[in-house]
Amino acid sequence: MSVDVVSEIEIEASVREVSMYAADPDNAPNWYARIESIEWLTPPPVELGSKMRFVAHFLGRRLEYTYEVVEYKAGRRLVMRTAEGPFPMETTYVWEKLPGDRTRMTLRNRGEPSGFSKLMAPLMRGAMKKANEADLRALKALFEGSP
Repeated sequence: MSVDVVSEIEIEASVREVSMYAADPDNAPNWYARIESIEWLTPPPVELGSKMRFVAHFLGRRLEYTYEVVEYKAGRRLVMRTAEGPFPMETTYVWEKLPGDRTRMTLRNRGEPSGFSKLMAPLMRGAMKKANEADLRALKALFEGSP
């Protein structure tokens, strides 16, 4: 059973501002509640082939995983896949310009859990959706100053 979770939010800031901030892994701990730290394995900034190690907490577990950037179109789309981690996962960010210099950001996580994680897929899907929505609200608050 696969996990495929899509969340989106509208932010009162330009695509340029939102995408530059969100695409920079160094900023992830500021808006992803469950990400504790990141470590660059290749030199910054983000580009095709960049690799970063993330430490996170999810469903009561400490997770370490390495993401590799497999697609990057600045200001439009970023796709990262786990190169190492508890199960194969892909994270996609899409930024769309809206009228009034606003941005719609879509966050998608999808993967194929295996072993014990496969049994937890239904729980994982719901928890991921809730976490992604909270993280996008935190990102919005960084730009709009709202809680």
